[in-house]
Amino acid sequence: MKKAISIFCLILTFFIIYFLQSNFFTWFTIAGIMPNLYVILVLFIGLFVKRKLGLVLGLIFGLYLDIVLGRVVGISALGLGIIGLLGEILSKNFSKDSRFIVTLMVIVSTAIYEILVYVLSMLRLSADIEIIPFLKILIIEILFNTLITIIIYPLIKKAGYYLENLFDDKFMLTRYF
Repeated sequence: MKKAISIFCLILTFFIIYFLQSNFFTWFTIAGIMPNLYVILVLFIGLFVKRKLGLVLGLIFGLYLDIVLGRVVGISALGLGIIGLLGEILSKNFSKDSRFIVTLMVIVSTAIYEILVYVLSMLRLSADIEIIPFLKILIIEILFNTLITIIIYPLIKKAGYYLENLFDDKFMLTRYF
């Protein structure tokens, strides 16, 4: 029951982030570029919850974003799904206790997501590839995501370890010993 409630809370967090992205962060842009909080959320789920939940929720969240925002359906879903899977892989190889390591993970994840979405969008829409404007967007978005991660890291760490202990089957006691 606690797992279902925590998954519901993660979905609710997604909708809160959706509200922040569409309303609050439109006021705080640099050159019209906002942070991408979805990447941070899905990476967080992949890092701490594991069990392919980062992949599944990344696909669901991305599909929702593609449908609601009117983009090409499937591109954000694929990108966020890969970030969730990447979070699970990084969780096995790196420590989540260091703010520096988690910040590096966010930087790499943001770059991978944006490059993947950009390339797939250009291939799908048969548009011209413009490297300089894309790099400008990428650098500003990475800086935004890095700053937000540094600010909310204590919250991420506390909530993450709670979810990790909740979803970790090693500590479950059975009824019969």
